[in-house]
Amino acid sequence: MNKHRNNHISPAFYLMVVPVAALFFLLHTVPFLKGIFYSFTNWKGYGNWEFIGFKNFLQFFKDPSIKQAYGFTFQFALSATVLVNVLSLALACGLNGKIRGKNLLKALYFLPYMLGTLIIGFVFNFIFGNIIPGFGKMAGIPGLSVNILGTSKAWLGVLFVTVWQSMAFNTMIYLSGLQTVDKDIYDAASVDGAVGLQRFIKITFPLIAPFFTINMVLSVKSFLMAFDQIMAMTGGGPGTATTTISMLIYKRGFDGGQFAYQSANAVILFLVVASISVFQLKILEKREAKVN
Repeated sequence: MNKHRNNHISPAFYLMVVPVAALFFLLHTVPFLKGIFYSFTNWKGYGNWEFIGFKNFLQFFKDPSIKQAYGFTFQFALSATVLVNVLSLALACGLNGKIRGKNLLKALYFLPYMLGTLIIGFVFNFIFGNIIPGFGKMAGIPGLSVNILGTSKAWLGVLFVTVWQSMAFNTMIYLSGLQTVDKDIYDAASVDGAVGLQRFIKITFPLIAPFFTINMVLSVKSFLMAFDQIMAMTGGGPGTATTTISMLIYKRGFDGGQFAYQSANAVILFLVVASISVFQLKILEKREAKVN
């Protein structure tokens, strides 16, 4: 009787799960499958369409704008991933120490992440376009007297804002990992003479390796699909200098009448992101296994 009762699942659990699963399927899976279908057509987003097979995918490899967008996207994603994880890990180590007001500092560092990416982008668009040039002219600094978002170095301005906002989430993950490390391990390491950087390399980092894996996978995935910050700050410009793949899909798909073609582009982007994520997981999990 007890065994039968333990195996019984309350209908309340299904009432909580099924509606959410249905909404996910309706609002996420169905559009995703429709996008894959339209990638094999010549639909412009309106009117009639015809099935054209793999023509969109074949044209994909001949399009110079897509090559340029992918080049910038990988450059941006690599730079942002490295900077965010290095700075976040350093910041987490500092916040994990015995310092005054660290709870207040945690809240201050996490605040940018709570604000919308578009809001942050528009705010810094104003800062780069008005406040910094005004200060540069007053101080007589030529490099700060122009709006960096209107120059060939616009991507550096976007990178700065992206890294600043993204650090909060990564810092929290690293901080949660650091707090799982037993202090007795540090005490034993101090007795053996492992202190400072040596202690971090040989003890701390190997023990938080799973958290490093999480941050790396999420960072690469997020930055490869960068869109909001680009839209708010540069709109992909000047010219196409800061046009990421997501930005190109949006502009050409909705404004350029290339809905089906950019749907094929989106499918390729999905495969690229998924492949890189799986590759990262395999490599980083092997490293974790060696450490353990």
